Amino acid sequence: MEQKTLELFKQLTEFPSVSGFERELRGFVKNKLSTYTEEFVQDRLGSLFGVLRGDESGPKVMVAGHLDEVGFMVSGISDKGMISFQPLGGWWSQTILAQRLQVITPNGPVNGVVGSIPTHLLDESQRNKPVDIKSMYLDVGADSREEAESFGIKIGMQIVPVCEFTPLSNPKKIMAKAWDNRYGVGLAIELMENLHKEKLPNVLYAGATVQEELGLRGARTAANLIQPDIFFALDASPANDMTGDRQAFGRLGDGALLRIFDPGMLTHRGMVEYVEDTAATHKIKYQYFISKGGTDAGQVHLSGIGVPSAVIGICSRYIHTSSSIIHTDDYAAAKELITKLVRGLDRTTLNTILERA
Repeated sequence: MEQKTLELFKQLTEFPSVSGFERELRGFVKNKLSTYTEEFVQDRLGSLFGVLRGDESGPKVMVAGHLDEVGFMVSGISDKGMISFQPLGGWWSQTILAQRLQVITPNGPVNGVVGSIPTHLLDESQRNKPVDIKSMYLDVGADSREEAESFGIKIGMQIVPVCEFTPLSNPKKIMAKAWDNRYGVGLAIELMENLHKEKLPNVLYAGATVQEELGLRGARTAANLIQPDIFFALDASPANDMTGDRQAFGRLGDGALLRIFDPGMLTHRGMVEYVEDTAATHKIKYQYFISKGGTDAGQVHLSGIGVPSAVIGICSRYIHTSSSIIHTDDYAAAKELITKLVRGLDRTTLNTILERA
């Protein structure tokens, strides 16, 4: 991974931006995209896309990551200064206990730890029982509600995990928070960089949606705005390779993901064939993926009269926790693949895809 890409993803993954709190990150992304285009569209929920106008008679191609990450929102402050919180996005409760989190306030981040009872104080029945998120709290070191409020904490503020961007001893593996889905945001930016000097056979809308983690909300409104002919979601999916099972879907280092099924979308046959043919032609490494969770494509493909859609992803270990790991070779494969897919999408290719539904 090039140094400039590493620096981009360090900035993106360390940025606090849970669902509903995407405004500042959107500004950062728009600034990056403005190097490559002067035209932008934004829906009323906040999804943002830069536009590259190639052949106006060609298809409208929509490519989107999503700005938001899973996190929490302050839902209360106790008399003892403890912070209760509401999950934003899907969390398994046992990944939250004893984790460092930050409340993002106008005065800056306020660090804390999710309180957990030491094993010495638990009886046998408690040790074997999962802890409900509703009974958890964030300890920021305050002794009272007033002291917590003096730190700048108020109900409704976002809370994010703490995890620095960390290349591991194997430098092709990088640990960070929010690979789901700063991967897609960064790739949308680099896609625009790759293509902005070319005369495309289409009109490209590349950017990122909001509130994906709360039910693909920004995807619906963005699709209504753009009314695309074809859509590519850029998203990180859960790796399942930790035990060494070669039959498991989602293996780090085995290439980009071609998602063929999830609960929200059975991938259009013409799209699967287009991705397969493009990858084979250019010798791009990819792997098939079946998922139990959905992406923005689940909303976009049902918009209008139907939008052929595909997910060009990478797998990431431990998504929807405070720290996740990706492989840089997978990112390189996904970047080459989405670039070639967009570059080849003229009106004839779109018609072929539609005919092969």
